[in-house]
Amino acid sequence: MRNLVVISHPDPDSLTHAVAAAVTDGLRDSDPAASVEIADLAAEGFDPRETAQDLAAHLLTATPASDVLAEQQRIDRADRLVLVYPVYWWSFPALLKGWIDRVFTNGWAYGYAGDDERKKLGRLEVVLVAVAGADAGTYARHGYFGAMRTQIDHGIFDYCGARVVRHELLLESHGESQQANLDAARSLGRALAMRRAA
Repeated sequence: MRNLVVISHPDPDSLTHAVAAAVTDGLRDSDPAASVEIADLAAEGFDPRETAQDLAAHLLTATPASDVLAEQQRIDRADRLVLVYPVYWWSFPALLKGWIDRVFTNGWAYGYAGDDERKKLGRLEVVLVAVAGADAGTYARHGYFGAMRTQIDHGIFDYCGARVVRHELLLESHGESQQANLDAARSLGRALAMRRAA
């Protein structure tokens, strides 16, 4: 199982990066030969802003930009996509949303022109790991997590045919100790490695 772990946070010392490392460590705990590629969008300078070329590619009148093609090739090499991100305004940060906007294009991730098959990423598993500042009561009281799952799991990945196999919400990220969240992330990685063996 080839894993692509995408991290969306500008600070390499952030909890988001530590969580991504813990997931990766967990994968390798259970499968020392696990294939893991890291895509650190901020460190790599990915530009999330949609361009005229992106719009033309969406309309199938131009080839996607080279940075978009490179990201699509990364995903094509993977069996599983693991997104690790902080929750900003009850959703993805702009960097990650822009990555999806630009990379998950018409003709590659989905299609609706002529006889084109709509869902093109049916081979891909998706795991979402959201690092959130609020507590469980806040998410339950306002239905935020359900709204995130509708928007992200269904609105993005199901539309492309990719299967969201886990959507984890790590809470209270501003607390003094984050060991429980790091332990949960490592356990998630171990569970994903075992899923590979199933």
